[in-house]
Amino acid sequence: MILQISKKDQLRIKYAIAFFLLLFLEVLIALYVHDNFVRPYVGDILVVIVLYCFVRIFIPRRYKLLPLYLFIFAAGIEILQYFRLVHILGLENNTFLRILIGSVFDIKDIGCYGVGCFWLGIFELIKNKTKY
Repeated sequence: MILQISKKDQLRIKYAIAFFLLLFLEVLIALYVHDNFVRPYVGDILVVIVLYCFVRIFIPRRYKLLPLYLFIFAAGIEILQYFRLVHILGLENNTFLRILIGSVFDIKDIGCYGVGCFWLGIFELIKNKTKY
């Protein structure tokens, strides 16, 4: 008996692998990189790409506006940091959630999310043009 995996499931597997690899890279950056470029900028660019791969595990077909939606989501979380969401929710002592949500607003982070989403949009365009 030969197990056949549909194209949709193959895509899900590829996005799951990419998600876990990029998440691992993000954790390594967060734990071990303490510089003025990779951690603050590359890490923020990668975070939207990690989210993209996560969403694509569940929605493997093309979703034209996904990069835009991810940008709005990431920018919204950053804006909530400005309003001190972690403190409002009483999570300032929960290290994991404080890091996950973030506790320091920085307008440059929104720019990095934009760069990451821009590259995701380019990726979508290229991927879909080579499909035909």
